Amino acid sequence: MEEKIIEILKKYTFDDKIWDNFKPEMNLKDDLKINSARVVDIVLDLEEQFDIEISDAEIEMMKTVQDIYDILKNKQQ
Repeated sequence: MEEKIIEILKKYTFDDKIWDNFKPEMNLKDDLKINSARVVDIVLDLEEQFDIEISDAEIEMMKTVQDIYDILKNKQQ
């Protein structure tokens, strides 16, 4: 699951060097330079990839890559 999430996130980052020192605690906005418009695209990709729905409240909680992992793990239980 983590690899698929990273694959999706990589489509929305413009600097591949960001991924050289990747850690799940990285902040989407500050570390990965993903803006809010791209977050919407990421959510759509995640929903399609994992056949889930992500609520607005869950989107608000997505600050780090780890947050995405946690939200998706909760949905798959």
